Amino acid sequence: MPRLPVKKIRKQFKLLLLLVLLTSAVWFTYLHIHLGKTIKLHFNYGKDGEKETDTERQRDTRSSAATGHRQNRDAGDSGEDDVADEQPMTAADGRSRSRLRKFLTERHQKLPWKPEFKGQVNLHVFEDWCGSSVAQLRKNLHFPLYPHTRTTLKKLAVAPKWKNYGLRIFGFLHPYRDGDFQFSVSSDDNSEFWLSPDESPLNARLLVFVGQLGTEWSAPGEFNKFRSQSSKSVHLMSSRRYYFELLHKQDDKGSDHVEVGWRPFLPGLKYEVIDSAYISLYTDESSLKMNSVAHIPQTSASHVGPPGAEESGAPRHGADMLKPDPRDTFYSTPMISPSRLANVLPACLYSPTYVVKDFPMARYQGLQFVYLPFVYPNDFTRLTHMERENKCFYRESPIYLEKFGFYKYMKMDDEEEDDRPFFFPNPDDFQEEDETEADEEQEPVGTHSPEELLDLGRGPSGPVSLPAGGEVRGEDPRHREDAPSESESRGNPGKSKSDSERRASPAAPFRTDGAVPGRSLSWSHTGPAGKLGGSLLFPKMPSVSSLARRMPNEKREPKLENRKDRPVGNKVYVTRPRPDRARHPERRLREEGPSRRSREIFPGVFFYQSGKTARPAAKSRPGPVPPVKGAVGSPDNRSLADAGEIRTNRSPGTAAPRRPDSAERVPTPYPGTAETLESRPDPEPDEGEMSDYGYEETEPRPGWAEENVDWRRTFSVNPVDFELLRSDWNDLRCNVSGNLQLAESEVVDVLAQYMEKLNRRNGGIYTLLRIVNVEKRRDSARGNRYLVELELMERGRSVVRLSEYIYVLLRRGGAADPSAPAPASGPPLAGPPSPTDLGAAYAEPLLCQPVTLRWRNDVMVHFVVPVKNQARWVQQFIWDMEHLHRKTEDDNFSVIIVDFESEDMDVEQALRESALPRYEYLRREGNFERSAGLQMGVDTIEDSHSVIFLCDLHIHFPPNILESIRKHCVEGRLAFAPIVMRLGCGSSPKEPDGFWEVNGFGLFGIYKSDFDQIGGMNTEEFKDRWGGEDWELLDRVLQNGLEVERLRLRNFFHYYHSKRGMWNAQKGKSIKG
Repeated sequence: MPRLPVKKIRKQFKLLLLLVLLTSAVWFTYLHIHLGKTIKLHFNYGKDGEKETDTERQRDTRSSAATGHRQNRDAGDSGEDDVADEQPMTAADGRSRSRLRKFLTERHQKLPWKPEFKGQVNLHVFEDWCGSSVAQLRKNLHFPLYPHTRTTLKKLAVAPKWKNYGLRIFGFLHPYRDGDFQFSVSSDDNSEFWLSPDESPLNARLLVFVGQLGTEWSAPGEFNKFRSQSSKSVHLMSSRRYYFELLHKQDDKGSDHVEVGWRPFLPGLKYEVIDSAYISLYTDESSLKMNSVAHIPQTSASHVGPPGAEESGAPRHGADMLKPDPRDTFYSTPMISPSRLANVLPACLYSPTYVVKDFPMARYQGLQFVYLPFVYPNDFTRLTHMERENKCFYRESPIYLEKFGFYKYMKMDDEEEDDRPFFFPNPDDFQEEDETEADEEQEPVGTHSPEELLDLGRGPSGPVSLPAGGEVRGEDPRHREDAPSESESRGNPGKSKSDSERRASPAAPFRTDGAVPGRSLSWSHTGPAGKLGGSLLFPKMPSVSSLARRMPNEKREPKLENRKDRPVGNKVYVTRPRPDRARHPERRLREEGPSRRSREIFPGVFFYQSGKTARPAAKSRPGPVPPVKGAVGSPDNRSLADAGEIRTNRSPGTAAPRRPDSAERVPTPYPGTAETLESRPDPEPDEGEMSDYGYEETEPRPGWAEENVDWRRTFSVNPVDFELLRSDWNDLRCNVSGNLQLAESEVVDVLAQYMEKLNRRNGGIYTLLRIVNVEKRRDSARGNRYLVELELMERGRSVVRLSEYIYVLLRRGGAADPSAPAPASGPPLAGPPSPTDLGAAYAEPLLCQPVTLRWRNDVMVHFVVPVKNQARWVQQFIWDMEHLHRKTEDDNFSVIIVDFESEDMDVEQALRESALPRYEYLRREGNFERSAGLQMGVDTIEDSHSVIFLCDLHIHFPPNILESIRKHCVEGRLAFAPIVMRLGCGSSPKEPDGFWEVNGFGLFGIYKSDFDQIGGMNTEEFKDRWGGEDWELLDRVLQNGLEVERLRLRNFFHYYHSKRGMWNAQKGKSIKG
C-alpha cells in the first residue's frame, strides 16, 4: 500500500501553496470577466462603475416603474431587472397589458433571416410632424406602419440635418463576444432604445432613453447627461442575435442627431457607437410597395396600449367640439313616415332674394354672395381653445385689445356716480382735452391717421344687401325706419331698443310692423340701456361713413385757429370725464374760451386736436385733475396724492420742487389708476455709476411714481352675448369663430306653431323630446328658411326623427299673390311679394312648406378623389371609408379614385381588398391635374339624380357626413360647401389644434345634373396647376341660380401635411454640410 510523501510535501509546502493561490486567482479572474453571473459578487457596480447603494437601487426601481412603458418579463433577465418588474400593478394595467400582448401576437409574423442582411438596419422616416417627444411620434396617424420614407442605415448614428420628423430604426444586434454589456443613447431631442432578450420583437423592452417630456436633449457623444441614458448590465452571447428598436423625435430646433453606444460592463471603458459589423436588417423592403405592411414589426415600442383603448375615456383636450352631441348620431334614429308630413303645412313657392342668377360678376366675386346660416342649439364649433393666440371673434381689433383689453365692458364699483368709469361713459359727461399750452414745443404723440384710428375700434362689417337691380348698397343705420335718432339715443337711452334685442326677441322672425329690413352695414348694441348705476350704457353709434363725412365740418375752438397748423393725422383718442360744474364752481372760473361740442367716434371715444404732446388727464376722485404745474404736494394735486396715485420719497413736511413742464400725466388702461411719467431722456451713466442694465441693487429714483394697486376693487358687468354682434356675411377674416347662433326665442316660436300643426294633422300622436338641430337662412325681404330636425315620440312608444325644410313667408295683407302659379293638384301656392310691394304692410307671416325644397335621405353619394403617389394617405382614406360604412351601415355611397400612375402602391388591389360597398378605379396617364381628375371621375357616373362630392385625400370624416351632404344638397336649389378644420402640425382628430378653412371651397357637394348644367370643372384653364379652381366653380354655381350652403361641420378635419413628395414635385439634391 503506497504511502503519501509527507516529508516531500512538508519540504515543498510553500511552493504548493503558492501554486494553489495562483491557480485560484486565474480561475477567479476568468469567471469575473467571462461568466460574471456565475459568481454573485458581494457588491454591484452602478451605471458608471461606482458602487451602488441600496438607496440608489430603490430609486432606480421607482424610476423604472414611473416610465409608464409596457415592459415584458423574461426569465433570462438579471437580478436588478427582476426587482424592477416586481412592482405593484393595478388590475386595469394588467388588463391593458394583456390586451396589448394579444394584439401584438395576432399580428406578428416570423420572417426568415439571411446572412446577406448583415451590415445595415431598417430605417423608417415620419416627416411633417411637430413635437420633440417620442410620445408625440406615437400620435402620428401613420405610425408605425406607413412611414414617409423606407430606407436602410449602416450604423446606429444618424443626423439628417432636417426638422419636424421622427425615426424608427429596427433590426438585429450581433454581439462580438459573450459577456455583460452596457448601452447608452444620446440624441436631440428625445429618443428611446428598446432591446429584446432574443430575436422576437414581442419581447422588446425599454432599456435606455433621453427624456420623455420633449424638453430633454443631449449633445453628440454625451452619454452621461441623464441617469436614464445608461443601462444596467445586459448579458449577451455572440452566437445569438437580438432584436432592437430605436425611436427618435426631432422638432424644428437644435442639431438633430441620435446615436447608440455600447461597451463591456467594466468601469473605465468608453462607449463606442454600434457599427455596421454588429447589425443586420430585420427584413429586406427594397422590392415591396409602400402599402405592403404585413412585414413591419409591431412591438411594445410602437404601441403603448391596445388600439382604441383611449377612446372609452373622456377627451382630455380642451376643444368643446370633442364632447358628444346629439347631432353626431342623429342619423341612426328612424325617419318619420313621409305620409305623416303630407299636408301639415300649406305649399308655397321658394324664391329668396339673395339668389344671384344671371348676375354679372367678376372672377372670384362669388365669395361675396355666400351667406352663413344660423344654428340652434350651440354646436360648439367655435375654437375657444385657439383664442389664446387668435381673438378675432371679438369685434375689437387686436391692437385695441393689446392696449386696453376688455375693461370697457366693466364698471368699477369704487367709482362715484358722477365719475364714470373709463370706457363706460355718457357722451354728455365728456369733454375734449384742454389745450392751453399753445406756445410750448412738445413731442408729438398722435401718429395715426383718422382712417387708421377708425379701424382700431371698428367691428365686423355687416353684410351688404342686393336689391332687385343688382346694385350693392350699404344701409346707414341712421336712415332706418326702426332706428332711433341720435338725439333720442343720447338723451334717453332707455327708450331706444337695440338691434340685438330685436334679434333676440320672440317676434324677431315675424315682423308685422310693415318694415322689411335688409342686410345692412350697421352697429349692433350689446345690452339694454338704463341708469348708470345699474347697467352699462352703449350710446347709439353713427355709421363710419357718415362719421367720415361729418369730420371735415367740425367746428374748431377759436384757440386752435391761432395755433400752428398741424397735420390731420396728428389726432388721438381721449376719454375724459366732464367735471360737475354745479359741484365745483371754482373750476368753471379757470376754464377759458367757449365750450366745444365733442365729436364722438366710438362709445366714450372722442376726437380732439392735440399739439405735439398729448395731455390726457389722469382719472381721480371725484373729478379730473388739471395738468400738474406746481409741486406734488400743492392743493391742485392733493386729491391725487390722497388717492395714493403719486408716491415720493420726501417727508410730508418737505415741499417738493416744481416739476418740469415736459412732465405729462398719462391715464393707464386700468380704471381708477394713473401714473406720472417724466419725459426727459435717461442720461448715460457716468464712470463709477451703475448702468440701467446692471444687476446691482439701486435706490428708487425720487422722480418716479409707483403705481398703486387696489386689490379690493370690484366691478359690475352686464351679460353680453357677442354672438348677436355677428352677421351672416361670409367672414373671411376670422378662422376660429364657429357657426352663427340662433336665438332660442325665435326657435321656440317657430317650432311651437309647427308642432301644433303637426299634431292637428296626425291626431296629437307626437311629443317633442328634443330639438336636435335648427338651421336658419335669413331673408328679411321675403322670409326665412329653416331646416328643422326634431326627435319625436310617436304614440308614446317609438322614437322617430323629423328633418324637414320649412319656410316663414312674409306676405301682403289679404289673399295670396294671384300671379303665383298653382300646382296641378292640392291647395294653391302662396307666392312671395313682388319687389314693388316691399313697402306695403304685411299680414301675419305664413308658415309653409316650400315645394321645391325637399331632400332625399336615400340618394346615392359619390366621393371623387384624384391621387398620385400618396400610398399612406390613400390607404388611410380607404380605411376611413370602411369605418364610415361599419359605423352607419349605409350602402348608398361609393368611392371613385382617379389614379395618375401611382408607383408607390397598387391602388386597385387595395380597393379590391377593402370592405367598401361600392368603388370605382380609374387610371389616367400624365402629370397630376386635379380638375381633370375630378371631371374624369364625375363622367363615369350614370345617374344624373345622384350627389357627387368633390373630395380631398387628407380628410377625416365624421360619422354623420353622409346625412350632412344629403340634407344640404337639393337638386336645382342647393349645393353644399362644408367648412373643414385644418389641423396644425402635430395635431390629430383627438387633439384638434388648428383653424377653420374659411377660404377654401374644394370640398363641394352638388347633384350631378346641376354639375353638368354649369359645365363641370374648368379643365382648360386649370390644366397644369391647381388652386383657384374651386372659386371659379363657385362663381358658375351661383350664376346658375343655386344657393351654396356654407356650414362648419363638427369633427370634420383636414390632416396636416406638407408638399414634400406630393403630386408632381421633383426631389432635389440632398443638402450637404
